[in-house]
Amino acid sequence: MNDFATEFEFLLPKGYVDAAGTVHRQGTMRLATAADEILPQKDPRVQGNPAYLVLILLARVVVRLGELEAINPRVIEGLFAIDLAYLQDFYNRINGSESQQVRVECPSCQHGFLVEPEKVGEF
Repeated sequence: MNDFATEFEFLLPKGYVDAAGTVHRQGTMRLATAADEILPQKDPRVQGNPAYLVLILLARVVVRLGELEAINPRVIEGLFAIDLAYLQDFYNRINGSESQQVRVECPSCQHGFLVEPEKVGEF
């Protein structure tokens, strides 16, 4: 029996409103694969506008949103800004990209505090 979770439920703050006016808030996101993060880089929309990467990436990993039959970049484009920010944060949390604070102590005064180490590849 495998206890390793690969899909995670979420509830959007506002919800996606479809053409019929139905609000879709409950959904499921799966863990990202290497392909999920690499393949969208080749998409012409991303090459023309790197900010589009997040839309394609989320469309790949959100496997369910309410009663929608398919999740695609157009659905993600239609989210309210607060819901897009929520999904980005949720993606980072389930894929291990959350804050990795470390407790350190000043060698001079022995004062303890938390720092967040720089992640590889970040500036």
